[in-house]
Amino acid sequence: MTVPSHDELLFLALGGAGEIGMNLNLYGHAGKWLMIDLGIGFADGTMPGIEVVMPDPAFIEERRDQLVGIVLTHAHEDHLGAVADLWPRLRAPVYATPFAASVLKRKLTEAGLVETVPVTEIPLSGRFSLPPFELELITMTHSILEPNALAIRTPLGTVFHTGDWKIDPEPLLGDVTDEAVLRRIGEEGALAMVCDSTNVFVEGEAGSESTVRANLEKVVKAAKCRVAVTCFASNLARVESIALAAVAADRHPVLSGRALVRMVEAAQECGYLLDFPACIPESQAGFLPRDKVVLICTGSQGEPRASMAKLAKGDHRDLVLEAGDTAVFSSRVIPGNEHSVGRLQNALLARGVEIVTDSDVNVHVSGHPARDELVQVYQWIRPKIAVPVHGELRHMVEHASLARACQVPETIVAPNGTLVRLAPGPAEIVDHVPAGRLARDGDGVVPIDGASLRERRKLLWNGAAAATLVVDGKGQPMAPPKVTLRGFEDEEGVLGKAVVAGLEEMLGDLKAADRADDERLEQAVRTVVRRVVRTHLGKKPLTDVHIVRI
Repeated sequence: MTVPSHDELLFLALGGAGEIGMNLNLYGHAGKWLMIDLGIGFADGTMPGIEVVMPDPAFIEERRDQLVGIVLTHAHEDHLGAVADLWPRLRAPVYATPFAASVLKRKLTEAGLVETVPVTEIPLSGRFSLPPFELELITMTHSILEPNALAIRTPLGTVFHTGDWKIDPEPLLGDVTDEAVLRRIGEEGALAMVCDSTNVFVEGEAGSESTVRANLEKVVKAAKCRVAVTCFASNLARVESIALAAVAADRHPVLSGRALVRMVEAAQECGYLLDFPACIPESQAGFLPRDKVVLICTGSQGEPRASMAKLAKGDHRDLVLEAGDTAVFSSRVIPGNEHSVGRLQNALLARGVEIVTDSDVNVHVSGHPARDELVQVYQWIRPKIAVPVHGELRHMVEHASLARACQVPETIVAPNGTLVRLAPGPAEIVDHVPAGRLARDGDGVVPIDGASLRERRKLLWNGAAAATLVVDGKGQPMAPPKVTLRGFEDEEGVLGKAVVAGLEEMLGDLKAADRADDERLEQAVRTVVRRVVRTHLGKKPLTDVHIVRI
């Protein structure tokens, strides 16, 4: 399949289906493709030196002349964070509401692309045309400003693409979910609903930001000394709640972390948070009495360079947390971040800091729909087909089961790389395409399964060895072999001496023809180094060999 035909409507996720994060969704019809979101995820401990990962857009990169646009549902990193990295491969116009566009432009400025990437701002509830697709933005609620669902209309039917959402009657910042439009889409008839699966295992409803605001005020008022609250920088209703809690407790709020400052600036640029409480600069906050300050910090997921991590390690330039202070985690732990958050909280406890999490007090609500909210929207939209996304496979399978219980006639579980024909029906999987992963490595982007990261992982687990042989044209040694070992305990040089002895023995036994051939000699040296290290330590080191002929 190279070009979608006029009589079919296709759906393909290259990211975000079978995982949480890295969203990249494609719709194909009448010779064209439409991209919804282009986000990042965060690396785990198996990728040394890598913090950010993203979908490999190779499938659509090969067809970029068919790509009519990239539409961003909202400003979270897992929905727009890869645009600056991957846009040069795609070169398609980008569409977003004002707040997402403001956040994106800051990222593009850092990447030197702000004058290159065409970004079109679409007003809330706006309609626009990217032929053969007609699109309508639908206001939802989520844990960020201006989250949008999409009605994607084609001659073969309308797809309701939810983006990230919840139902919150009091989101505190931004508009409530546009129930009237959702009902209208259901009445008009929806072919398919492509929907967030994150909280499908959570009974009831996600909860309201208004409840969190009241509880944060109680926690801050009860604290005796300094208070540091960490949350997602993008959750500006939460950030505002923390600042208002500080003011209510006769304390001064302090924004600690560049991401927080940038998010507040982007919001104010778009007309939000214009009455945000005055904040004390970090450089001056240390002069305030301990009971007169609330630090609003980045780093709720244990990020090592974020403000809360610096406070826990005691190496923040301007601020400090001491015994008797309180650290509040107004966030949930994203799956995969349990160890980093645990290390952070242990470091805080070691300093005598009291920790408050949502297991102690209701200081966090999710931005994603629990089961009752999913059921409600299925009742409003009444799609013919349910396509769960934005979840691990277990979430998607459970979501499909819930959709069937809501009387949805067809469900399709389609992990990344699964090409689905939505129309003409019945919906079916018609192909599978590569759906790889890329990693941001320094200033570049490299394949996760590429040679550089494979070598780095091998170095992490098995160490490295380098051997240099100085020989004449016939391969006779002109000096003793030189061996360097990295990542091994060999303070007395026992292993190094054993490797040198093995190399000298090998050179004495090697045939003259093999000694004279660089490639054969190099392979023989590599074999000896690995065999000796494996015999002593059970490791298979990354091995470099240098042959110097004189």
